[in-house]
Amino acid sequence: MPVARPLLIAVLFTALVGCGGVRDSKLNPLNWFKRSEPRETIVLPGESADPRPLVEAVLSMSVEPMPGGAIVRATGLTPTQGWWSAELVPLPLDENGVLVYEFRLLPPITKTDVNTPRSREVEVAIYISDYKLDAVREIVVQGAGNARSAGR
Repeated sequence: MPVARPLLIAVLFTALVGCGGVRDSKLNPLNWFKRSEPRETIVLPGESADPRPLVEAVLSMSVEPMPGGAIVRATGLTPTQGWWSAELVPLPLDENGVLVYEFRLLPPITKTDVNTPRSREVEVAIYISDYKLDAVREIVVQGAGNARSAGR
């Protein structure tokens, strides 16, 4: 019995040392996408079928891994308060593995105040399954004035 304890400790230590490689590998879902960064907007030919305008500016964007996929979150800035029905509208995946989402929302029905930038922020999120993420190399969220992206 005394020999088994050191052997067990050696095996556990070896397993823990090996975990460092998984931490930095692509097997770890936390490493799937990097932090978002500014990117050029992508102009696609044709008009969008969605009548809602694009958000004025995309302030932030993140890709958060979760079981079975990931959640893409974005925060946009509108010109006034009261914008609603916000959604990330997906465009077809291009041949380079770039998945573009347009940040679309509806303007207020009545006249609203401009107020502070914080009061004009709108947050939106969408779930993407692992199946769809397999072909994706970069995710882009774009508004009218800018875009943000996160790549693998």
